[in-house]
Amino acid sequence: QVQLVESGGGLVQAGDSLRLSCAASGRTFSTNFMGWFRQAPGKEREFAATISGSGGRTYYADFVKGRFTISRDNAKNTVYLQMNSLKPEDTAVYYCAATTSSWSFYSQVTKSVTYDYWGQGTQVTVSS
Repeated sequence: QVQLVESGGGLVQAGDSLRLSCAASGRTFSTNFMGWFRQAPGKEREFAATISGSGGRTYYADFVKGRFTISRDNAKNTVYLQMNSLKPEDTAVYYCAATTSSWSFYSQVTKSVTYDYWGQGTQVTVSS
């Protein structure tokens, strides 16, 4: 089992930055890609960003490219999502997820069904 705990959410103004953290514990050696998804009120959960086990491969949703950066520190078993130039439409609950599969194609690791473990989520609210 892998446990994921997100932190770093909050209320900010448009244009501000936030850094989300996701601390993993348990059988962390079994994880491959770790990603961030988000869910806004009344909407389905959507992919935001993901990073391979080594950190050498990253994928982003179009709506975050150039604004968000995902990274990981395997020594600390932590994944980060640096969010810059935040917009009101970025308001959502952000979830960290981890997969133990060996899949690595964009079409595979950007889908929520690929991920075995999920955190409880952290709220990000961006005011205009």
